[in-house]
Amino acid sequence: MTASSTGDKRAMNVLRELHEAEKELVGKGVILTDGKAGTVDGVFLDDEHGLRISIAGHEGRWPISTVKQIEN
Repeated sequence: MTASSTGDKRAMNVLRELHEAEKELVGKGVILTDGKAGTVDGVFLDDEHGLRISIAGHEGRWPISTVKQIEN
C-alpha cells in the first residue's frame, strides 16, 4: 500500500463520516449549552474544532460539543 493510497482512503473515510453526520443532523432541532436553539441547517469540518454546525436563524457555526440536546 502506498502513502498516496493510504491518504486517499483516510480522506474518503472522513468524507463518508461527514456525509453521515449531515444525514443525521440537518433538519433536527438542537439546543446548545449557551441556550441557543433551532434547526441544524449545515454541518461543516473545521481543522481546529472538528465537526461544527450552523443553526437556522442564528449567525455563526458552533462545535458539535456545545450541543446539549438533539431532537429524537
